[in-house]
Amino acid sequence: MENIEQSYYRPLVAIVSEAEHGKQVRTVLERQLGVSRKLLSQVKLTEHGLLVNGIRSYTTAPVSAGDRIEVRMEREVSVDILPQPIAIQIVFEDEDLLIVNKPAGMVVHPTHGHYTGTLANGVVYHWQQQGERVRFRPVHRLDEETSGLVAIAKTSYVHQQLSEQMQANGFLKLYRAYVYGNPDPDKGTVDAPIDRNPDQPHIRIVTPQGYPSVTHYEQLLSFKSAAAGSTGAAVRLKLETGRTHQIRVHMQHIGCPLIGDKMYGPEDGGVEAWEAAVGRQALHAEILGFTHPITKQWVEWQAALPPELERLEEILNQ
Repeated sequence: MENIEQSYYRPLVAIVSEAEHGKQVRTVLERQLGVSRKLLSQVKLTEHGLLVNGIRSYTTAPVSAGDRIEVRMEREVSVDILPQPIAIQIVFEDEDLLIVNKPAGMVVHPTHGHYTGTLANGVVYHWQQQGERVRFRPVHRLDEETSGLVAIAKTSYVHQQLSEQMQANGFLKLYRAYVYGNPDPDKGTVDAPIDRNPDQPHIRIVTPQGYPSVTHYEQLLSFKSAAAGSTGAAVRLKLETGRTHQIRVHMQHIGCPLIGDKMYGPEDGGVEAWEAAVGRQALHAEILGFTHPITKQWVEWQAALPPELERLEEILNQ
């Protein structure tokens, strides 16, 4: 058993009910645990991946009431990610999940030009120090200059379950942003399709030919700078879809671009004191919640505002 524990994650377990007597293994696993066909096709190839009453089985095998089905996924590691001793703020961690509070200025996953110094490098190092063999699987991502909560799955099953929740709007993701102007009305929904700018593919725009994109917003605070002759607001946002740069594009679309946003900010550059105070786009993933794939309990976390956004709010309040 020691070898199994070293080579596999803890098993997913399903006990066959009376109503499921005579059904196939895969049918029971799909109904009880939502295990995907893709995952089953992977685990059935390994010696201890699919067991019925402790004996290796196959996905189409019939089962009887009271049978114990176990699904074990092989342990994996991110061989393409270099472990680095980077400080990461862990908000929560168990055998299945890791929730971190990402600082602004950090890329989530290595990409062209960002092979090191990413959140992934720090997380992989953390797991290495803990003696854990886990592959880095972010459930969602944040822009480099956005701070806040990121969920990372430790197994392919947990990643699959959370991805399905996210697609079904089962995720609670609330952001806090500081913007120029005051949204009118102060609470509403931006329903505006987004796609790449054909002239500048790295920039997103609102276009009728774009992908459906929906953002709900609510103004929390209003600010006015007599010296600069500008108004600003703190806004809470909830995403219904997850397009690249969605919040930034939608807020620009309604005339309230984010303070500090170099790509979608005001054409005149904004208020110098506000821009200098934050030093990056004023967007923070503040609250994250979902149903835990294993315990089936609702879990929720909140990340306090980072110092630069606290400093910005102080200046705005002046």
